[in-house]
Amino acid sequence: MKQILIVTFSVLLAFVHTLKSQSLDPNHKLPIDNSIKKGVLSNGMTYYIKNTDVVKGAASYYIIQNVGSILENKDQQGLAHFLEHMAFNGTDNFPGKGVLNTLEKHGAVFGKDINAYTSFDETVYNLSNIPTKDGLVDTCLTILKDWSNYLLLTDEEIDAERGVIKEEWRTRQNGQARLFKTSSPVTFNNSKYADRMPIGLMSVVENFDYKTLRDFYHDWYRTDLQAIAIIGDIDIEEIENKIIEKFSKISAIKNPRERLVVNIPNHEGLMYSLATDPEVSTSSISFGIRHKKPSQLETIAYLKKRLLEAMAINMLSSRISELSQNPESSFLGSRVSYGDLSRAHKVFDISITPKKNKQKEAFKEVLSEVVRAVKFGYNQSEIDRIIINIKSSYENQIARLNDRDHGKIEQIILKNYLENKPITDLEKVYEIVKQLLKTITKDELKLTIQHLYSQQNRFLNVTGIKGEKNLSKIDAKQIIKEVENDTNMVPYSETLEGKTLVSGILIKNGTIKKEIESKKIGATTFVLGNGIKVHYKYVNKNKNKVDLNALSYGGESLLKNENLPSASLLEGLIQMSGLGDFSATDLRKILAGKTASVRIGLGEINESVSGSSNTKDVETMLQMVHLYFVKPRFDQQAFQVLNTNISNYITRRSNNIDEKMQDSITATLYGKNNPKKPIFNQSYLDKVSFDKIKTIYKDRFADAADFDFFIVGDVKKAQLKPLLKKYLASIPTKNIKETFINNGAEWLSKTIDKDIYLEMKDPKASLNISYKKELPYSLKNSIYTSVLGHILQLRVTETVRESEGGAYSPRVSARFYREPKSMAYISFKFDCNPDLADKLATIVKAELQKIADGNILENDLNKIKTNFIKERKQSKDKNSYDMRLLTNFFRYDYNMNDAKNFEHIVNKTTQKNVQSMAKKILKNSSSFEVIFKPKE
Repeated sequence: MKQILIVTFSVLLAFVHTLKSQSLDPNHKLPIDNSIKKGVLSNGMTYYIKNTDVVKGAASYYIIQNVGSILENKDQQGLAHFLEHMAFNGTDNFPGKGVLNTLEKHGAVFGKDINAYTSFDETVYNLSNIPTKDGLVDTCLTILKDWSNYLLLTDEEIDAERGVIKEEWRTRQNGQARLFKTSSPVTFNNSKYADRMPIGLMSVVENFDYKTLRDFYHDWYRTDLQAIAIIGDIDIEEIENKIIEKFSKISAIKNPRERLVVNIPNHEGLMYSLATDPEVSTSSISFGIRHKKPSQLETIAYLKKRLLEAMAINMLSSRISELSQNPESSFLGSRVSYGDLSRAHKVFDISITPKKNKQKEAFKEVLSEVVRAVKFGYNQSEIDRIIINIKSSYENQIARLNDRDHGKIEQIILKNYLENKPITDLEKVYEIVKQLLKTITKDELKLTIQHLYSQQNRFLNVTGIKGEKNLSKIDAKQIIKEVENDTNMVPYSETLEGKTLVSGILIKNGTIKKEIESKKIGATTFVLGNGIKVHYKYVNKNKNKVDLNALSYGGESLLKNENLPSASLLEGLIQMSGLGDFSATDLRKILAGKTASVRIGLGEINESVSGSSNTKDVETMLQMVHLYFVKPRFDQQAFQVLNTNISNYITRRSNNIDEKMQDSITATLYGKNNPKKPIFNQSYLDKVSFDKIKTIYKDRFADAADFDFFIVGDVKKAQLKPLLKKYLASIPTKNIKETFINNGAEWLSKTIDKDIYLEMKDPKASLNISYKKELPYSLKNSIYTSVLGHILQLRVTETVRESEGGAYSPRVSARFYREPKSMAYISFKFDCNPDLADKLATIVKAELQKIADGNILENDLNKIKTNFIKERKQSKDKNSYDMRLLTNFFRYDYNMNDAKNFEHIVNKTTQKNVQSMAKKILKNSSSFEVIFKPKE
C-alpha cells in the first residue's frame, strides 16, 4: 500500500508540474479516476467495479436501467414503476419473496439495504452493505443477473402487487403532488414528461393485461440499456472475472427498439400556470428558464463552465438570503439554483415564498436582485470569498476521498453511464481548478449569469390562494419588463473587511487541571480549571472530520409552563441572530473558507451544543462554542423575521391533512390546551416573547461546567489541548449541577380508541396505534424491545402489505426509553385503503398478541439477530460510533465495546425473551388507537 501511495503521489507531482509549465488547453480532456474499473461486455452491458473499505467486509451492488416512465406508451403509464416492484416478487433463481428472504437471513433489511427507485429516465436497484462472506458475493451477482433478464412476472404476483401500488399512489397524493401535476405541462412545455409521472395512472395499474407489462419488460430491460456496479471491500479482478462469466451469457436483443432521449421544445415568450389546492394554504412562485445540456462534458472548458455557473449561483443566493433577513422584505424565503430538469435539460430556477398578499412585491424584489447581477455582475470581495469556499470544499473532499460511502460513488457511476459525465480524478481536477480560479474574471461571471438569465424558454408556475391577489401572467410580464428596464438600479455593495470571529474579544487562557485516561475505551478526560470536563478520543475512521457534543440535564423540564412557547423558538432565534458581533449574514462572510458549524439545542430534559469541523478548523468550531456561552447574539430584527416565518408556517399547515391529523392526535391524547403538548397555532405563537427567549437562554446556558463535552475525530491531542485552554477553560462558570424533572405530559386516559373523520381531496385512512408500559431500564430490556419491533415489522409487511395489499409502507417502531421515564413503547403508523382500515388495525394488534402468545418464527428471530450484529459491526467503521461510545460510557456507565453489553445479549436472545417482553408491554399497558377516515 505504501508503495502504491508513493507512486500515486509521484504521478500527481508530475501532473502538477505539467500544469504549471503550460497554459491550460480548454479542449484538453479531464484526468480520469482509474480506481473505478469500467468495462463493456459483448452483449452491450456496462459494468463498474470500485474497491473501497469504507464499510469493511461488505459490498453494495447496483443495476442501473436506462429505462423510466418516459418510455411508456399511453396504455403502459405506471408500468416502469410497477416493473420495479415486480423485481422483488419472483425471479428465476429467487421465486416469490426469495430475494428478500435470502438476504434478510444475512442481516439485510428491505427498504434500507434492499431497495429501488423509478424516475422519468431511469430505474435503479440496490443491495447495500451486504457482507462479502458466506458466498454472498455470488448470491448478489445472481440477483443482479436475474434483475437484468430473468423476472418471472407471474399472473398471481402481478395481481397481488396492484393493491400495493395503489396504496403507494394513495400515500403520495397530497396538495403538493397535485400542484406538481398541474404545473408539469408548463414546466416541461407539453412534452412527454408532462404526461408520464412515474407513479402512473391507477386506471392502468388496476386494469392492464399481463402481456402489456411483459411487453414493456422485454422491450426495455435489456443488456444495452443496463449497467451494473459493484462497490466495496472486494477484489476488482476477481469480481470482473465473475461478471464476465455470469453476465456474458445473457443474449443481446436483436433489432431493439431505439432508446430515444425526449427533448423539451424551445419556445419564445413566457409560459404560465396558476393553480390552487384546498389543502395548500400558502402561495409560492417558481420562475424557471430551461437550458439544453452541453454534449461535451469531459473537457477543461466544461469544467470552467461549471465553475463559473456554481460561483454565479452561489453569490446570487447569498445576496437573496441577505435580503430575506430584512423584516421589511416582501418574501419569507427564496432559492436560486441551476440543476437538472430532465435527461437533456437543466433549469435556472428562482423559487419564492411570498408573504401573505405580497406575491407581486415578492416576485419583483427577488427578480430585481437577479437582474442586478445580470446588469452589474459581482464585486471582487464576493468573488474572493467564493474562491476561498471552493478551495476549501475541494480540500475537504480530497481529505475524505476514501470515506465516501457506496451511494455517493454509485451516483458518480450513474452520471457516467446515463449522461457520459466523466469519472474524474479529484486531486488532479483540483490542480486544474486552482489554475482556472486564477484566471476567472468579473466579466466572465457577469456573462455567465447573463447566459443563465436567457430570454428564451421561460416559464412561471404560481401556487395561488383563493381570496388573495395572485400573481397573474399579465402582472408577471409587466414586472419583468419594469425590472429589466429599471434605469435607477444600482450595483450591489457590502462592507466587511479585516474582521475575525473573535475580533475585539479578550480571551484569557484557562488551564487543564487533570488528564484522566480511560483505557477501556481509549479516551481521555480533560478536567479544566473552570470545572468543565471534556471527554476526548482521537479517531480517524472518517478522515478530516471532528465532532463535538455537549449535554446538560434540565431542558424544558425546569421551565415554567408560560415560558414553553418562547422556549420552542429559542433554537430558531439563536440560529438566525448570528453570533458575537456578527449578524447571520455577516457570520457567513466571516466564516468563508472555514468548515465549522455549531448549533444550540433545547429539549425536554437536556440542553445541548453540537458542532463539527474539519481538522484545520477545530479552532473556529471552539471559538463558536466559546461565543455561544460568553457572547450569544439576540437580534430583534431576526426575531421579527422568525415570527413572520412561523406565522406563515401556521397558515401553511392549517389546511394540510397530515398536520390536521397530528393536531388531532395531540388533542385526543393530551387535550386541546395542554401547555406541554400544545396545538401549534397563532394563539400559541402570540405567547412567544423576545425577552423571554433571552432570559431562557441565559438561564439554560448559564453554566458550561454543567455540560459534559465530548470531542471525537481526526484531531490530535497536541493540537486540541491549547485550544481547550483558550476557548473552553476560559469560559466563566458557576459549577452548579442540575438534573431534569420528570414532569412530562400524560395521556388523558389509559386507553383511547377513536375514529376521526376529515375532509380530503384524495380519500385515505391513516392508522395510528401505540402501546406504552413503564418498566425498569436494562440493556436486555432495550434490546429485547428492539428485536420485538423488528419482528413485528417483518410480520406487518407480510400481512398488511403483501397479503392484504392494504398499505404501501406499514411502519412499526419499538424502543425502550431510558429517560425521562423508563418505559417501552410500540407504535404502528401508516396510510391505507379506507375500506380496509378497521381490518388492518385488527391484523396489526393480532400480530403483537401472537408474539405475546409465543408464536414467533425462529427464522424471523435469526434474521433480526443477524441484522443487529451486522449493523453494529459496520457502525464501528465510522467516527459516529465512537461519539456514542463516549456518551454512553461517561453518562450511563455503558461500555459499547464490551461484547457482553450487546453482542452476547443479541446472540443469546430467545423466542421466550421476546415473548416475555411482548407480554410485559401488553399487560396493563396504556394504549391508543386513532384512525383517520375520509368524511363522506
